[in-house]
Amino acid sequence: MEKDVRVRFAPSPTGGLHLGGVRTVLYNYLFAKQNNGKFIVRIEDTDRTRFVEGAEQYIFDCLDWCGLTPDESVVHGGEYGPYRQSDRKEIYKKYAEQLIDQGNAYYAFDTPEELEQMRTNLKTDKNPNPQYDHNTRMNMRNSLSLSDAEVKQLIESGTPYVIRIKMPDNETISFTDMIRGEISNSSGLVDDKVLLKADGMPTYHLAVVVDDYLMKISHAFRGEEWLPSAPVHILLWKYLGWENEMPQWGHFPLILKPDGNGKLSKRDGQRLGFPVFAMKWADPGTGEALDGFKEVGFLPEAFVNILAMLGWNDNTEQEVFSLNELISKFSIDRIHKGGAKFDYEKAKWFNHKHLQEKTETDLYNLVLPFIHTHSPEVDNELLKKVIPLVKERCNLLTDFWDQSHFFFVRPENIDTTPISGKWDDDKTNFFKVWLTKLDELTNWDADSLENLFTDTATELSIKKGQVMLPLRIMLVGGKYGPNVMDIAALLGKKEVKVRVECILEQL
Repeated sequence: MEKDVRVRFAPSPTGGLHLGGVRTVLYNYLFAKQNNGKFIVRIEDTDRTRFVEGAEQYIFDCLDWCGLTPDESVVHGGEYGPYRQSDRKEIYKKYAEQLIDQGNAYYAFDTPEELEQMRTNLKTDKNPNPQYDHNTRMNMRNSLSLSDAEVKQLIESGTPYVIRIKMPDNETISFTDMIRGEISNSSGLVDDKVLLKADGMPTYHLAVVVDDYLMKISHAFRGEEWLPSAPVHILLWKYLGWENEMPQWGHFPLILKPDGNGKLSKRDGQRLGFPVFAMKWADPGTGEALDGFKEVGFLPEAFVNILAMLGWNDNTEQEVFSLNELISKFSIDRIHKGGAKFDYEKAKWFNHKHLQEKTETDLYNLVLPFIHTHSPEVDNELLKKVIPLVKERCNLLTDFWDQSHFFFVRPENIDTTPISGKWDDDKTNFFKVWLTKLDELTNWDADSLENLFTDTATELSIKKGQVMLPLRIMLVGGKYGPNVMDIAALLGKKEVKVRVECILEQL
């Protein structure tokens, strides 16, 4: 009988949610929805030294923004809780003790100083970075090198200890990865990982296996950086007697820097001027605050679309997908093995495409908060008329202010450089005549303004093209913006006259 599909995302609440983490969420979510399964979020907070207040709530806020709602979690409940590992602390110790009783794990009493001494004293040309493994364990202070009586005395006296897995010396550990195919590793190359720490908390290695078993996880999808840990996890499934319950594995490719040279980090984003977090993250410890994709003006559906294409395609030319389309078309066998380079310009292209599909009402509601950061008293009815004029020019929600600010605030800095060198009395006369004729207009709309502009140019024997750019610069402040007559129509007669007259005085 086939297992019910149950997949999980297991973040640590230590900081901002990197776009690679959100892509892991997305691929898990798509796989679950496509297979009528469950998507679980489990908080892995066993490393209390790295725990950051507020980070757990931030993770769920990010998933809410992306529209990737878990079926089970700390927030959403479920029958396999608790969904926070620190609330499951008492569960893990018995499994660690079981491994010791079976001879698959051991107590280790080494102090941090003794561990450092081992790395120094046992360093050789052949082994420049000694690990705690089958080569070194008998030189250390543990239940393999000490007598039973010594071990008992150390435990009873309260000497701190960890529990380590006893990796076999020379065993080939193989598994089938749903993305990468058959993978084999030699156990002798893997160190004896700590399973239970001195504070009684499990490490990731023990917790992930125990929790995946107890939560009946059917497929374990995670980033390829976890591939080196796979041999430890597979042995734990075997040693704990759960081999037949082990989930199918899949390791996603890395998201790379734009040049393809290494994994994309938050520092790369800071250096190159783009976000790497889903939403703004303010570190309560350092005070550092970094804007995310949300704050710089990305739509959540565009962000999800971008992530889907970073390592997957449906074998067609289609690039723009809705979430429902992704659920329908996603397949694990189309995920690439190699890393995917992050291209911020392409990301903005995706956002542009999704922006164009929005209704004017939706766009108004999305744009308004960004406009209000610049001009809280903006005329909302005017904004509704402006949005359709500028949306083609906008890649991000933040672009709407850049492309339309001159409708709401008179430009302070007017760049007359493109026109001042060619200015003459004929052009001055044209604008003076045109301004006078504006008072005679019965219909104030773009077509009427255009006709009047054309007729005035003809009447004064001046080429229309010679005065169109000056008009744009007078109204906007530079060589940009939508149709200049549309701009004039929305600005109104009084404002058009003020702006034109002001620049005429300067030229």
